[in-house]
Amino acid sequence: MWGWEHAPRAGAAAAASFSGIVQMDEDIHYNKVEDVVGSHVEDAVTFWAQSISRNEDIMKIGCSLSEVCPHANSVFGNLDLKKIYGGLFSEDKCWYRCKILKLISDEKCLVRYIDYGNTEILNRSDIVEIPLDLQFSSVAKKYRLWGLQIPSGQEVNQFDQGRTFLGSLIFEKEIKMRIKATYQDGTVIAQAEYGTVDIGEEVAKKGFAEKCKLPSSTDISEEQKPDPGQLVLRNLKGPIPLWGHRSNQSTFGRPKGRLNGRQTLDSKDENDVGNHVPFPKECLAIGDFNLGSNVSLAKIKQDQKLIEENEKLKTEKEVLLESYKALELKVEQTAQELQQEKATIMDLTKHLKSTLKIHVGTRMKNLAAKIERLKEIRRVNISVRLGNDLSDAIQMLDEECFSTPVSLDELEIVWAEYNLAQEKIKTCQNVNEGDILIARRNEVQQKLCMAVEVFILAVDELPLNKRLKTLQDLSASLEAVYGQANEGTNSEEILKKFYDWKREKREELTSVRSETEVSLQRLVAWFQSSLKAFDLSVEESLTSEDTIDNIDEILEKAESSVCKELEISLIEQGDADKEIILSTYSQVLQKIHSEERLIAAVQSKYKHSIEFKKQVMESLNKSPNLDHLLSVKKTLKNLKARLRWKLVEKNNLEESDDPDGSEIEKIKQEITQLRNSVFQEIYREREEYEKLNNLVQKWFPELPLLHPEIGLLKYMNSGGLLTMSLERDLLDAEPMKELSTKRPLLRSEVNGQVILLKGYSVDVDTEARVVQRAAAYHRVWREAKEESGLLPLMFLFLCKSDPMAYLMVPYYPRAHLSAIQASMPLTSEEALKVMKGVAQGLHTLHKADIIHGSLHQNNVFALNREQGIVGDFDFTKSVSQRASVNMKVGDLSLVSPEVKMGKPASPSSDLYAYGCILLWGDNVKSLLCSLIYRRSSMTAEQVLNAECFLLPKGKSTPNPEKDTEYAQYKEEEELKLENLDKHKEKTRSGEANFD
Repeated sequence: MWGWEHAPRAGAAAAASFSGIVQMDEDIHYNKVEDVVGSHVEDAVTFWAQSISRNEDIMKIGCSLSEVCPHANSVFGNLDLKKIYGGLFSEDKCWYRCKILKLISDEKCLVRYIDYGNTEILNRSDIVEIPLDLQFSSVAKKYRLWGLQIPSGQEVNQFDQGRTFLGSLIFEKEIKMRIKATYQDGTVIAQAEYGTVDIGEEVAKKGFAEKCKLPSSTDISEEQKPDPGQLVLRNLKGPIPLWGHRSNQSTFGRPKGRLNGRQTLDSKDENDVGNHVPFPKECLAIGDFNLGSNVSLAKIKQDQKLIEENEKLKTEKEVLLESYKALELKVEQTAQELQQEKATIMDLTKHLKSTLKIHVGTRMKNLAAKIERLKEIRRVNISVRLGNDLSDAIQMLDEECFSTPVSLDELEIVWAEYNLAQEKIKTCQNVNEGDILIARRNEVQQKLCMAVEVFILAVDELPLNKRLKTLQDLSASLEAVYGQANEGTNSEEILKKFYDWKREKREELTSVRSETEVSLQRLVAWFQSSLKAFDLSVEESLTSEDTIDNIDEILEKAESSVCKELEISLIEQGDADKEIILSTYSQVLQKIHSEERLIAAVQSKYKHSIEFKKQVMESLNKSPNLDHLLSVKKTLKNLKARLRWKLVEKNNLEESDDPDGSEIEKIKQEITQLRNSVFQEIYREREEYEKLNNLVQKWFPELPLLHPEIGLLKYMNSGGLLTMSLERDLLDAEPMKELSTKRPLLRSEVNGQVILLKGYSVDVDTEARVVQRAAAYHRVWREAKEESGLLPLMFLFLCKSDPMAYLMVPYYPRAHLSAIQASMPLTSEEALKVMKGVAQGLHTLHKADIIHGSLHQNNVFALNREQGIVGDFDFTKSVSQRASVNMKVGDLSLVSPEVKMGKPASPSSDLYAYGCILLWGDNVKSLLCSLIYRRSSMTAEQVLNAECFLLPKGKSTPNPEKDTEYAQYKEEEELKLENLDKHKEKTRSGEANFD
């Protein structure tokens, strides 16, 4: 219905609270403000509205009616106009409380829905009795705008417009009502406001209402004072008996002039058409019976019939009067339109008279301008409109199309045979079998060299660069005209359709141009023949009138032909034409790009062939030179022997009864120099291995098989991480038990850099897995280096005497988060920088399908308090073993819930640990919520691009106090590192710089 929607059924218990509704209706607060919602509009100043505070009451009423009314009895007999019934609203078939306003017939009644204010004619079958607990005052009130009234002479159309306008301002909107007064009939006079808009002022501005004199306080009190007679009737408990005073019949005789009185009343009602109020039958019946007993029932019915006919005539009169006014208005509008049309015709006549005087000159001038425009268009190439550029491109592509050289196909066959031979050598593990495969490979290599030579000579003779430049220029010129092409399938049907369309367009244009040429030639011939008629020196007289008379026809034909050609040349192409051209353009571009790809493939194969010829043909049937690698290994062997001797010499001096300090210091310096030389040679050895690795990958896969003694295969499998030239005793490493009790952890120094050695106990099975996992981690780091966000792995080597594997990594003293946060916590800006680096490290690992599984506060490093990196993990453990270790940060467990439930670790579980560590930072609440609640849809890359990490590019403001404090802190740490035997650090959980 109107207003708010009904709430769901709440049951019959909702009726218990209706007693409070009656109290609220009877308690009216004048000069107060109440919030209402408009529900029905009667005219431009009168409307019904519901108090917002009674929204719950409306829902309760609706629930009770929906339960009671479908099972209630329909009304019978006489209807009580004061009683409240239940009515079935025709639009939504829902039940609402209503009162009877008028009996239209025995079956139909005019009712008002008292909780909304609207009226409707209902059948008796749609009106039912409702219980007493629903017989209380209406929710909706009738309001009238303060200080406004409807103009007395307002027309019907304006009345309807005013009602519509007020409805647009108040209907289903929250309005503030400032109560000014209340009429006796319950109408509330108030000032209505919607936000900052005064609704009454808006209605008055539109002219739908006029301001009236505001009533004084005396008037208001008089209006509010009830009529004594009505008050008596209102207080009566039962109906008035009709024949109670019948004994004194003489005093109730029929008064004189009763008929005249009735006629006078009727005539008064007819004159007051605008405020017509139908006279109810019930009032007439009571009055007639009160006249006395000499009034018959037939006379009463006759009078009722006359009144009904009189009302019908009044209605017809109102309709006719409105029709008359509408016709009168229409006649007035038509007269105004005729007057305007007359003025327009007069102006047009004047314009035509003035135009006729210069008509021929103007016409010739316009034709000359069009012909000049046509000349310009004909000079300009309109090939784009007819697709000439596309047809030229198709012809060029078909006639000059580049074809694949025959030598390329032969080269591909031999090259595939060569690759197969190389693959067989790579997988071979038997030397004797390898020799056979190498010999076979060398034969194929000879064939490949010949095929490469032939192919290179064939390509050298082809104008590839020139053809490619032509295609690129053609593509660029077409794209400049037609723009981006749509992808489509290559179809000859499209080209056929294009040529048919082009032929039709050309024929049409040729026909139009021919017609233009003919009409202009006739016009020129007329001018030439008319020269004699206007030349006074010509004595012969011209009697023919055709020379002058047919100029209008010739001129009309010339104008028509020129305009038609201009229209064809200038009008935009239709959708069908554009579709044909664009489809053809797409086909042309596909041909161009296909040929470009073919040329690019040939050039790529040519470049590869040149490289093959350069690198392989020089070493045909020769093996790569291993002398450099063997020389480095020999130098390394001598340096390591000298280093061991110096270490023994130093130990002997230190254990002697009278050690010489200066001699010991000298030997230590020599040891440092020798150790640095050893590492320099190890790096040279790695370079030589890398060169051989490239040769193996490209040309000589047999190297690991032919020379197993150099350990090239181990180097390749470890990604260059594993070295056979390092041993633990060469490093003179110092144990660091204070940092780890699980496995050996040693500290040493190489080339001025402090390094850590992480020891792992391995056997035959675990050794291969450790190398494989460490190599995978190392390859990921090597691709991005410092940008990877990972702790670099320097070397991995195996002990010859013990079943131990040692991993060499840089040592960052007290740079892990647990130590930093315990001594001097990171600022918010520092924490964000560090954690952004950690997110980059996780992103690098996850992109390579590596799950860390062991991210915690001791395995995250903040270098210089601004660069965050992720530490390595225990390569002897699998992902599930690493993820099952219950590490904690504060009170939070770093093990994700799904891992605790037995599910396998995933990138999501790494992000869970990352989110827990991130709790130490600030301004990361939104990111933390995503990491905790949406981990399954989050990635490390999304974390890396989070808003909290988007720091300003400018340098942060320096803080001298912070810098001084940090410098002091660094000095203290350096002093502590000088005497590690005295410095013992206790970590809360886990291992520092070590998984």
